[in-house]
Amino acid sequence: MPLEHILGLGAVLFCLGLLAVFSKPHAVVVLMGIELIFNAANLNLIAFSRYDPEISEGQLFALFVMVVAAAEAAVTLAIVLRVYQLFKTSNVDELNTLKG
Repeated sequence: MPLEHILGLGAVLFCLGLLAVFSKPHAVVVLMGIELIFNAANLNLIAFSRYDPEISEGQLFALFVMVVAAAEAAVTLAIVLRVYQLFKTSNVDELNTLKG
């Protein structure tokens, strides 16, 4: 598979993630968009690492991004659940205060 196809798929995933983050007010959909952006970055890192076999840092960076994304998802989901308990909504646009 040529590098251009893999990078094109990464660009499509990145654009879909940005679309989800900026167009949807629901917090869970925003989180899914952020995960799509992380996956697009991982795909590009691994694609570049594959086409330069002497350098394997891309695979190591992709593994690091996966660990950070898993931790970010766990912490953010806990925050979203707590916000839903306090405000009875998960709509990001309706949250305008930090007081509970």
